[in-house]
Parts: sequence; C-alpha cells; structure tokens
Amino acid sequence: MSDQPQRWSRANVYPDMWVDPDEDPRDNAGASPDGELATLQDYLANYRLTLLMKCEGLTPEQLARRSVPPSTMSLLGLLRHLAEAERDWRGWILPGDPPPKLYDADFDGAVAEQAMVDAAYADLAREQAATDAVLAEHHDLGVRLGKDAIAVRDLLVHRIEEYARHCGHADLLRECIDGRVGQ
Repeated sequence: MSDQPQRWSRANVYPDMWVDPDEDPRDNAGASPDGELATLQDYLANYRLTLLMKCEGLTPEQLARRSVPPSTMSLLGLLRHLAEAERDWRGWILPGDPPPKLYDADFDGAVAEQAMVDAAYADLAREQAATDAVLAEHHDLGVRLGKDAIAVRDLLVHRIEEYARHCGHADLLRECIDGRVGQ
C-alpha cells in the first residue's frame, strides 16, 4: 500500500490527454488563427484555460497542498501568483506608479480556505481582464509602452511564457494531488 496516488486520465481516446478532444474546451480542432496578434492571444487563452482545468474539481485543501519541500508552490499559490503577475505587467506599461501588490506572499499566504480560493479565482479573472483591456488599445505589436519601452509583442510573449511554465508546474502538482495526468 502506498500514499502515492495512482496515475490516471479522464481521457479515453488518447490516454496522454487531460480530456478527450470532444470534451476539451480549448479550441484546438479548427484552423489556427490568422495573424500574429490573434495567434498570440489564442496561445495565451489556451494556457490560461489549461491552468484552470488543472485546478478544477479540487478542494481548498488540495489546491493549497504544497509541492515537494522546501518549495511552497501550490495550485492555489499559482493562481495568486499569476494574478499578481498580470497586475505587475500592467504596472510596467501604464504611466504613474505601479499598482499596489495584491498579496504579501502569493505562495506562502495560500491557505486552504474556501474564501481564499474564491478570492484567488476572482483576482485572477479581474487582473487578466484589466491587462487584456489595456493591451487591446494597442494593435501594433511593435509599439513600445511604459517607462522601459516594452514592446506589446514582448509583453504578450512574456505572458505566454509565464503561463506555459506554470502550466508545467500545475501538471506535476495535480499529479501529486490525485494522480491525474495529461497535457
């Protein structure tokens, strides 16, 4: 007998997938979008959705479960961290002082309370929407914004990279929690 969960997938068609293609809410079946901006936005949307899929169906205790010591990483911490990152990115490109921090410690402060889980999801959605709204004003990906003159393209690619990296973390965290595997 082991404390380790058995590896499993909900997918039947392709066992290395998270869900079967006809149940996957990410739009992967059709043609890829036309144009650089639409392609970048599509990748970002899919990584955001992947993170949420990795978190769905878990209790606050499971979402707050830490990875391997000494790391303090958890799925709940990732939700909070990415909300903070969205806020920070907006601070890079807007005039004036950056917005205040949402959390003192996005990972250390992530505790197993339903109110904290609800707040983390709400914070992430709000911060994503706010950053998306600011960037929607700039269709030219070469335009440079903020005091550091960051190109819109660079900021979009950086956001994709951040979500993609953390989706990899979420894969491992979820597998440790209940054994569920898949892309």
